[in-house]
Amino acid sequence: MQLNTITNQTIALAGIAQSAALVHQLAITGAADASAMEASIGSVLKIDSDSVIDVYGSLAGLKLGFEQLNAQMTGYKITYPEQARYSASLVFLENQLSTRKDLLNTIQIGITKAQAQSEHFGLLHENVLANLGDIYANTLSTLQPRIMVNGEADYLSRPDIANKIRACLLAGIRSAMLWRQCGGTRWKFLFYRKKIHAELQLLLKRV
Repeated sequence: MQLNTITNQTIALAGIAQSAALVHQLAITGAADASAMEASIGSVLKIDSDSVIDVYGSLAGLKLGFEQLNAQMTGYKITYPEQARYSASLVFLENQLSTRKDLLNTIQIGITKAQAQSEHFGLLHENVLANLGDIYANTLSTLQPRIMVNGEADYLSRPDIANKIRACLLAGIRSAMLWRQCGGTRWKFLFYRKKIHAELQLLLKRV
């Protein structure tokens, strides 16, 4: 499978943008786009896939991510500053994680458990989300700087919402890992911005 393509890099970026959008939705409203949530959480459990699209199930599953990424890349003003901060932090954290074999091993063990849970309970069951939330808390939350999520205190203080937010952050890390595996770098995002934006327009037409 050819990974290093603009198409794959754009899909991975949309995955990061979608995770950031879901975190923001949950923190502000206590709820999130169900189909986007399913695609993003599902991507965490897809360790081996035939294609980058398959990681998310389908292009349609990334509709929210494509829309959010498009809004971020159109114009000179940052449309969603909070989500842009989450996205940048996810890429930074994944870069740190890539050098920590101990944490990667812990994550792999936890995901194997979550895969079994999802087969028994269903992908978005509270047990699965709690397990993914624990994986994030025990691994990525130990790295600095930690991602500080802003939102409504009533929602952020609820254990079920906190688990969903952490699970979505873990999904963002999965997409950031995919972005790197597909040849994505900060410099590539800056220098290939026009190419990525053009590819994004083509992908939006397909969802």
